[in-house]
Amino acid sequence: MPRVLRILNRLIIGGPAINATYLSKYMTDFDTKLVIGGKDDHEEEATHLTDMLGIEPVYVPHMKRAINPLNDRIAYNEVRDLIRKFKPDIIHTHAAKAGVIGRLAASSCNVPVILHTFHGHVFHSYFSKMQTNSFIMIERYLAKKSSGIIAISESQKKELANVYNICEPEKIEIIPLGLDIDKFIENPEKKRAEFRKKFFIEDDEIAIGIIGRIVPVKNHQLFIAAADKLRKLTNKKLKFLIIGDGDIRAHIQAECIKRHFDYVYYPDEQRSASIIFTSWQTQIDHVLDGLDIVALTSHNEGTPLSLIEAQAAGKPLVSTNVGGVLDVVNPQLKNFITPPGDEGKFANALLQLVENEHMRKSIGERGREFALSKFSYQRLVKDMNEYYYRLLEESKKRK
Repeated sequence: MPRVLRILNRLIIGGPAINATYLSKYMTDFDTKLVIGGKDDHEEEATHLTDMLGIEPVYVPHMKRAINPLNDRIAYNEVRDLIRKFKPDIIHTHAAKAGVIGRLAASSCNVPVILHTFHGHVFHSYFSKMQTNSFIMIERYLAKKSSGIIAISESQKKELANVYNICEPEKIEIIPLGLDIDKFIENPEKKRAEFRKKFFIEDDEIAIGIIGRIVPVKNHQLFIAAADKLRKLTNKKLKFLIIGDGDIRAHIQAECIKRHFDYVYYPDEQRSASIIFTSWQTQIDHVLDGLDIVALTSHNEGTPLSLIEAQAAGKPLVSTNVGGVLDVVNPQLKNFITPPGDEGKFANALLQLVENEHMRKSIGERGREFALSKFSYQRLVKDMNEYYYRLLEESKKRK
């Protein structure tokens, strides 16, 4: 049985963790060991995934997101030692830091197949121009050491190959994300009632939520600005929820005060408010059943997991048109995909859904059909199995 060493930056809530854990569990043709790096303090662990799937990962705590020459050298040595002991046929890295350390170590150990998945990229809206150019050069170098590169959407492949010239397009395989879709269609009314009771949402209130880390690239300021405009355009009762946490939460809360919103941070105070900061929630199916509309306001995205999950749960959405958004949403939603940073158009798209319950339900049903057909973990595992075997055959021919 071929051996796979799968290396993930850090086990935190989000698409990369789901992708890596589901592949580790369900690719039963392969003997897989999952390696995890260390998380930042403000990030929420996703150990519920490894616990649920019965996976016992190996931790490399020095492999952290921030660049630190000492930590990175220690992490490199630890990963290299793991490779020498485990003797994998395939190294598959997920996200940037794991991709650097894992691929360099794999190359030094002559691993037959070296793969990397771009779950997103940091080539704009994250760092200065000089830093960004450095990261692009590093990725071009690492691509030469890779047997293949995996993009999770067509638009991401085009960016990697044609915009940033990371490698030739022939080297990039498109394998979209896959989820456990079933949980999003089980007991929706029960989960909705429980979630709304917990967060003080009345039956006649329309709950609009944004899901993800509270960090600059997610642009929560746009969400607050659009909420401010929206409440002046409608007589409907509204509730806004910010699902997640992060190192600029205080800044976003200050924006709420500036715009005269009553808000509450639920872990500290449990009461009703116009805007509720729930902090991290691990039962995202419960969250989505409790919401009526899902928003995404990012400056940059890879393949936004929250939009796939929203559709699987039958919820309509409004999003900025960034990254792979158009690759993961029902094409009939194009009127609800707005230009980045345009708070007026974002608020008006929300308004259409707020004012029309039938539209919300109709769009939600079509989105669910779309998600069920494209984003199951069974399809993900099938696609990845085929790709692994193809690369293993190619590696034998090179010997």
